Amino acid sequence: MPDRLDSSTYRRLVREALAEDVGPGDVTTAAIVPADVRLSAAIVSNATCVIAGVDVAREAFALVDPAIEFIDLCSDGSICQPGDRVATVSGPAAGILTAERTALNFLQHLSGIATRAREFVEAAGGRLKVLDTRKTIPGLRALAKYAVVCGGGVNHRVGLYDGILIKDNHIAVAGGVAEAVRRVRATGTLLPIEVEASTLDEVDAALASGVDVVMLDNMDDETVRAAVREVDGRARVELSGGMTVDRVRRLAAAGADYVSIGAITHSAPAVDLSLCVIDG
Repeated sequence: MPDRLDSSTYRRLVREALAEDVGPGDVTTAAIVPADVRLSAAIVSNATCVIAGVDVAREAFALVDPAIEFIDLCSDGSICQPGDRVATVSGPAAGILTAERTALNFLQHLSGIATRAREFVEAAGGRLKVLDTRKTIPGLRALAKYAVVCGGGVNHRVGLYDGILIKDNHIAVAGGVAEAVRRVRATGTLLPIEVEASTLDEVDAALASGVDVVMLDNMDDETVRAAVREVDGRARVELSGGMTVDRVRRLAAAGADYVSIGAITHSAPAVDLSLCVIDG
């Protein structure tokens, strides 16, 4: 299971989300729900999914009304089936109804990422480490990457500051792979150096420069296999570009080390979760 999120990671985000949704007040709830009415409800899964973001959902209810009791029944990283209760909430009805959408928005989005990550992890069958990318909704990267870990994936670099990845445009500006790598090494960095390669010639150039990781970007299956043979253990190999679940399953035995998949975070569908009133 992943480490629990530090509340400092999401408290500001939840406050901003509530401010966006509630504004000066929940006019519908204020008109209908007396302040002294209490409610018990459950967050229910309507699909098979991997849960992520339970503590973020808890924070939404707590910030609206600290009197709301939130009990998690599924932990982050656990698999839920249709009809399973993820959590229960009880307390002032007005607060529960006001916080409902914000809590579910975070929980559905993060669980969607975790669920999508798990699909790729299962397709890789333990032969490839499934990596995320920087293709995340701005401002939500820390939560998205946490959700990837909930699904069994592995975080690639968090941002531009904690990993060196020489991409095609860097190579174009430098005038070639060798010169791009030379310029990076001239900085004295101790970070591993990864180079994106879209042809076998670029793979050879990266290997000649002694890089740590070669990313095989947007290659067809035949070229991927040829490139892995060419690398022959001289660097770690990452697959990237056009990676579907079926394709990862096909290439899992090709001999690469990693597969990075932007779709895990940039286009994972939200999980279907509902808040349902219960009697107890």
